[in-house]
Amino acid sequence: MNFLTIGHRGIMGVEPENTLRSFVAAQQAGLDVIELDLHLSKDGALVVMHDTEVDRTTDGTGLIADKTLAELRALDAGRGERVPEFEEVLDAVRSPLQAEIKDLAAARALAEVMLRRDLVSRVEVSSFHDEAIAEIGRLVPGVRTALIGSRFGPDIVERAVEAGAGTVCLNIRRITLEVVEAARKADLKIIGWVVNTQDQLRLVRALELDGATTDYPEIKRTGRFTA
Repeated sequence: MNFLTIGHRGIMGVEPENTLRSFVAAQQAGLDVIELDLHLSKDGALVVMHDTEVDRTTDGTGLIADKTLAELRALDAGRGERVPEFEEVLDAVRSPLQAEIKDLAAARALAEVMLRRDLVSRVEVSSFHDEAIAEIGRLVPGVRTALIGSRFGPDIVERAVEAGAGTVCLNIRRITLEVVEAARKADLKIIGWVVNTQDQLRLVRALELDGATTDYPEIKRTGRFTA
């Protein structure tokens, strides 16, 4: 089985999250996929940041949706890094990407980029929101999608199937054998997050998951030896 290691917002345990510096470091560390988060700026730019507000990860304050791209670009996102646009990431690294979208508006903006740049084979789209997954599926034929679950029950599998997702990304603190078995019966891939310790890695390998999202590149180096 090919066990995937997915860099969480790049390698956010080492570099400023969701920055080009973090994404390049994740690629250099050999992680299989790079995960990132997408929001729309006030003027409709598809920018890479996790929170709805800029306060935690930059030297600014306020909502992303209330700021123009130029205003966001003026912020320090850590170690002098700038808030990147999605297409900058596409050009900065060659790695496959898992792009998390927060809402329908971001889904539509991402769909435009994916169709224009023919990204179906390179970009998997993830979301906590069933409707966003279903929307990108309608807009981009053949797109690979993943439904994310933080606090979830066995119904996460039915929700994923109904939304057209091929993967579920599950919080390992909540994961159960029942959910894993149900996902397998539905022919879904399963990714565990966030896997930052050897004990957590042993858990996801024991459950025979398809991969792990991690903040640290060491998981890539040790994952192949852990059963």
